[in-house]
Amino acid sequence: MSQNIQKPIKRVLLMARVEKPSICETLNQIAKEVRELGLTALIDRETAEVLNQCGSDLEVVEQRDIDQRVDLVIVIGGDGSILHAGRALVDTDIPVIGVNRGRLGFLADVMPDEVLSKLSDVLKGNFQIDSRFLLELSIFDSAGTLTHQDIALNDVVLHAGKSVHMVNFDLSIDDRHVYRQHSDGLILATPTGSTAYALSGGGPIIHPGLDAIVAVPMHPHTLSSRPIVVSGSSRIVLKPCDNNRVLPMLSADGQSSVPVEPGSSVVIRKHPRRLKLLHPPGYDFYAACRTKLGWNVNLDQDN
Repeated sequence: MSQNIQKPIKRVLLMARVEKPSICETLNQIAKEVRELGLTALIDRETAEVLNQCGSDLEVVEQRDIDQRVDLVIVIGGDGSILHAGRALVDTDIPVIGVNRGRLGFLADVMPDEVLSKLSDVLKGNFQIDSRFLLELSIFDSAGTLTHQDIALNDVVLHAGKSVHMVNFDLSIDDRHVYRQHSDGLILATPTGSTAYALSGGGPIIHPGLDAIVAVPMHPHTLSSRPIVVSGSSRIVLKPCDNNRVLPMLSADGQSSVPVEPGSSVVIRKHPRRLKLLHPPGYDFYAACRTKLGWNVNLDQDN
């Protein structure tokens, strides 16, 4: 993470997904701030449709035109909104900054009461830039034909769907067999996703500056199975076993799951493009951990 000088910010796109009065309030507040700085405030088609009750008069930009017409995207919502935006913007080089109107907010790190002061700095070109890699997943059938592709900023999860049964699968990394596992599934997370679902599953917190992927077993049927951290350049392959009582499912960033048919292989590797996240001056990952995860709370109270 470092200071970065890029092309001047002139056109700002506002994106939001959640239908809450607070979202509308923040969106209009940010639009006003953008205009007062002499910049152009825009809105994407999906946001315009979801938040039509905001009464905003912002110009609508179609998805196909965002790359040519936008210099910065401000996402208003929670981390889920950032994930949605990241997936939509992966083929562009447009930086993203998040204003937190959700819960935890590891990615959307500008708090509502800091909007005017923090965003003003960013819009004037004073910010830190953080480049995050994504995962690309591909499902191949038994004949080697590609049947499904997707991307994930947080994680790719193999699971048993709504069933209470466990699934059996083989894990290979860089053409080397790692293990056959009987469990509820497996979480494959980026450093960004290490503080999300993988953390709930007992995985480690990985600094976002590291080039690594973590594999976190979900309730494995053995006490010796533990998370594994591997190189970000690894090629990871999952193959469900033929004796599963249920059809394993696969999801990316918690989106709709797709089935993994018998004989299929799932290949996960780093996506060739990266997402640029902007942070206000003074951003500190460890400070974010202290705030979001409640570190030092008891010590602070004792003092």
